[in-house]
Amino acid sequence: MPLEAFNPSQPLTFGVELELQLVSLSDFNLTAASPDLMHLLTRKPFPGNVTPEITESMIEINSSVHTGYGPLLAELTEIRDTLVAASDVLNIGIAGGGTHPFQHWSDQRISAKPRYEYLSQLYGYLAKQFTVFGQHVHIGCANGDDALYLLHALNRYLPHFIALSASSPYVQGHDSLFESARLNSVFAFPMSGRAPFTLTWQEFTDVYFAKMERTNIIKSMKDFYWDLRPKPEYGTIELRVCDTPLTVERAAALAGYLQALCRHLLERKEEAPVEDMPVEDDYLVYNYNRFQACRFGLDGSITHPKTYENVPMREDILATLEKMLPHAEALGSVDALRHLAAAVHDGSDAAILRRHVEREGSVEGMVNAAIQHFRGGRTT
Repeated sequence: MPLEAFNPSQPLTFGVELELQLVSLSDFNLTAASPDLMHLLTRKPFPGNVTPEITESMIEINSSVHTGYGPLLAELTEIRDTLVAASDVLNIGIAGGGTHPFQHWSDQRISAKPRYEYLSQLYGYLAKQFTVFGQHVHIGCANGDDALYLLHALNRYLPHFIALSASSPYVQGHDSLFESARLNSVFAFPMSGRAPFTLTWQEFTDVYFAKMERTNIIKSMKDFYWDLRPKPEYGTIELRVCDTPLTVERAAALAGYLQALCRHLLERKEEAPVEDMPVEDDYLVYNYNRFQACRFGLDGSITHPKTYENVPMREDILATLEKMLPHAEALGSVDALRHLAAAVHDGSDAAILRRHVEREGSVEGMVNAAIQHFRGGRTT
């Protein structure tokens, strides 16, 4: 069936989704506790929303729609506290982080939901390997054309969000040497990567989506695992490159930064994506910038897609945060930008996790530290 019309929403409203790890406190491995946790949470009011994820050792929490950073942070904190109280009843731990450091995909159980069972049949072992944990941020758009404009204009800044959220250095018991190894798992899916270079909603729906639907590969927007994708039913674009941070404070700050960036880009003062030029002109350096952010995080570099200037990631992020301050002041999110500027200086969550392995001497100790971070602990 044709793709639905873009449902307009209030520009720059935003919401957050966080995929979280459910951990056994006996061995700090993942545990298939989502059915029990979901059952327990139905007995009490829950701020926002909570849903099962593709395997039973995961859950996803969704915030409400917000206009400002402060209320978003307050709600995420309330959600966190509600989850922690429920996890204490079940004697499990809940943690952020983009990967669990030593779980084995073959041990995971697919959640009993028709779509997840379909994905398991389609993708085989990749479905269980998709036991990775990300943060998604939705930004409201007035129309589909604005959504596609933002989607492409943001490509130059996506490495910032990968580097600032990076929290998945360990995979299958080993240091991957990546700051964000999670995105390597996402990239294995055939419909991952970046969206096609279209700048009008009509062209996107009537040409691109219509062709993809005729192939029988695609049935809905859910079948695309792009780094950024439009969500016409919500009237948003959805940023999908972030690892789940260790704390809700970092998650809210990342959302505040994206909101400020989108406000800036919608002023259309930067050189815009141009439809009649080759796609490579805007995306020539995209995959390499993405790799730099995943592999080296804040210690990487970024190549500007227009000028080809190569600058250190930290320098580029700090300069952009400074440039976004007037927008943050207008939106009430200056504290979000300050939080991220401190992270640039202090190091990523991936660096924190590596320090815990050195300090505790084991990846199990690292998982325990991640649980404490999520609970609101401030150990570094």
